[in-house]
Amino acid sequence: MLSLNLKASVEIYSTKRPEELIEFLNGLSKPSLIALFIDLLTLYFNDKNSSRLRELTTLWICGFQPNTEKLGYNGYRMNADTGKRVDCEVKPQNTDDPKKKLNGGGSFNDYTLERFSKDLENNPIILVSGFVGGKLIYIFEFKFECLKEKLKGLLERRFPKGQRREGEYLRSAGFSFRDYKDCPSLKLAYLRDDWHSFKDYLARDLIKYFEGLKK
Repeated sequence: MLSLNLKASVEIYSTKRPEELIEFLNGLSKPSLIALFIDLLTLYFNDKNSSRLRELTTLWICGFQPNTEKLGYNGYRMNADTGKRVDCEVKPQNTDDPKKKLNGGGSFNDYTLERFSKDLENNPIILVSGFVGGKLIYIFEFKFECLKEKLKGLLERRFPKGQRREGEYLRSAGFSFRDYKDCPSLKLAYLRDDWHSFKDYLARDLIKYFEGLKK
């Protein structure tokens, strides 16, 4: 349940002058401000209709900058050796239900043969992150080419003749950890220290992989 202070601040921000919001916030105690901010983060990290904060967290931890353009990949960074731009696509998963376990997966929505060819040529970095109740558990980093066979198979089933009409898409080209776990470019970019406390929310192959890192 949202706190009354959060509700009030959202209403004032959207309907009143900025000075009135500042006056309202100045009237709150420090513990109340902290609670309000935590409520705000909790709300948006678990938003089912937007993954923006989860995307930003994933990008920043891996050293990427968010792309400010409406179209294109989610983020980029400059290669220190070549000076070239390296694009990346973020695929964050979030769950708060142990029956809907994180499987190291993601999806490409409204996917096309043309987009697949472009992605293969550019070969961006894919960042797959997993969150439980808004808490980051892991980030896998790998090249797009690791998903070549999986996505190619999905597209061939959707477009068996190798062509599509305008307006036709593969609505969801989904993949999981199993589809890229043996890829040479795969690396674990982040793993939460207490990840084992969230084992009930993780698929078995992820648990096995994380436990194997200690050996």
